[in-house]
Amino acid sequence: MAEKSSAPKREMSVREAGKKGGDTVRDRYGSTFYEDIGRKGGKATRDRHGVEFYETIGQKGGKVVKEKYGSDFYEEIGHKGGQKVKKLIAEAKKKLGDKD
Repeated sequence: MAEKSSAPKREMSVREAGKKGGDTVRDRYGSTFYEDIGRKGGKATRDRHGVEFYETIGQKGGKVVKEKYGSDFYEEIGHKGGQKVKKLIAEAKKKLGDKD
């Protein structure tokens, strides 16, 4: 017969419950499931509200980021992104060169 724990039971927080549910869904359907439902949700939103909706929320988000981090932030992240792309291209060229 199994022993009962003497520790008092504590209720799960909303965050813990969400994580547990998300992990269960990921384990059951795979991680690409989230990509698929995200894509479907994005398409439904576009169909319902139009492309302009994304432009509007993008501008609002950009304004908030600019106010929080300043204009130079965009230059910094653009440079980082460019360096990452440069590195990935160099790695791909190296791999292709190694196969010859």
